[in-house]
Amino acid sequence: MSEIRKLKPEGLWRNFDELTKVPRPSGHTEKVRKFLVDFGKQIGIEAFVDTANNVIFRKPATPGYENRKTVVLQAHIDMVPQKAPSSSHNFETDPIQTRIIDGWVYGTDTTLGADDGLGVAAIMSIMESKDLKHGPLEAVLTNDEETGMYGANDLPTDVLTGDILMNLDSETWGKFVIGSAGGVDIDTSLEYKEVENTYDAAVKITLKGLRGGHSGLEINEGRANANKEMARLVRKAISELGARLVSWDGGNMRNAIPFKAEVVLALPKANVKSLEKMVAKQQELVADEFKLIEKNVEFLCESVDIPKTLVPVEIQDNLINSITACHDGVLRFIPAYPDVVETSSNLAIINITSNKASFKILVRSSREDMKEVLVNRIISCFDMAGMKSVASGSYGGWDPNPNSEILNLLKKIYKDQNGEDAIVQVDHAGLECSIILGKYPNMDVVSFGPTIRSPHTSTERAEISSCEPFWKLLVKSLEEIPVKNR
Repeated sequence: MSEIRKLKPEGLWRNFDELTKVPRPSGHTEKVRKFLVDFGKQIGIEAFVDTANNVIFRKPATPGYENRKTVVLQAHIDMVPQKAPSSSHNFETDPIQTRIIDGWVYGTDTTLGADDGLGVAAIMSIMESKDLKHGPLEAVLTNDEETGMYGANDLPTDVLTGDILMNLDSETWGKFVIGSAGGVDIDTSLEYKEVENTYDAAVKITLKGLRGGHSGLEINEGRANANKEMARLVRKAISELGARLVSWDGGNMRNAIPFKAEVVLALPKANVKSLEKMVAKQQELVADEFKLIEKNVEFLCESVDIPKTLVPVEIQDNLINSITACHDGVLRFIPAYPDVVETSSNLAIINITSNKASFKILVRSSREDMKEVLVNRIISCFDMAGMKSVASGSYGGWDPNPNSEILNLLKKIYKDQNGEDAIVQVDHAGLECSIILGKYPNMDVVSFGPTIRSPHTSTERAEISSCEPFWKLLVKSLEEIPVKNR
């Protein structure tokens, strides 16, 4: 039996353990959708998949609670598939191997899937319980949140009837989120005709060991972006050693700060030793610059087969210039809340081959005007390189309502149960609440959850001690949901 099944609360950890056995990386959620629908039918509640591939649950009220407001519980079913370089894990087929270390639950060299598996597991536990007291319940378990919030964006406007939305996708226990940033994806690309390689050596340079992390929650920590740091080295190798760009592969998730990048350069064989020294020096430089943030910076340099073709010189220079110039990181903090990021971008994915370059950037902002400012700035950067850019998947921010009825109820219960006040905040991370509110504008919305750290990385972990009080708050709040206005 898995160790985590012995943890409290039993139902939450048992259901989470079952989830870890079902592959559910973003873009491949068919198995978990079937698992959840089968689960719903087994416990005797209404369960189905809507037209956006979201799983919907409906559970009637406990006798005597039929007049309470209907609560919609919400979490997303997909997880970010990140793993350590040494891992051979296949997210489409393999279960997550959990382990307990110093009061935290981890995966084994992979993301854990607590984001948002613990939210899903909590909903499963609520739905299966025969002892809890609650009014009418619905649940929307959204599809492919991590890759573009597709499930929320395509959620039908006639599937939910609830008055209150509890989003269970926040990641610090003791904090209630009542607002979040909006976002938009930028995809930029350029096709060209490769040219013949005349150089007699080729080297693959790998930058790895960076922390990576969530491009919303951790963008303010100054973590190194593997694509940006690699660009510094490549630019120098081209200008000083006559190197030529062959290929680039950096980052793999739009909402994860890239922790690894690989570049292949062709160059005169006589300059290979000089390149190796340059790479070693760059490792020392980056390690020193980020010494309080990044502890495992590693640049590797290895000879590879000589390629037949190269990126044309003019295209190469334009691409490197655009990567160098592209904004990455925090642009602005909220003036009224100087500790909260307002606007940021993440140069998430770079893929360059002999005949095509494609980049993906995620822009976030709690202000629509500043989101537009940064999008235009980034697209202008790529326009100068002759690249074609498309902004898509835009979603608005979630405007906070400090007078929310459900927020005030949760704050009261939290203080009663924990002897201290909860923190109310606005997050820079994108939550699906804003999209769902756009479709169901009369809902009263709040987000909370147990503590999770380093989501979107292979060191993702969930704090065991935060899960039981999270569960008690959720259960008590459902019992005390107000009567529905007649």
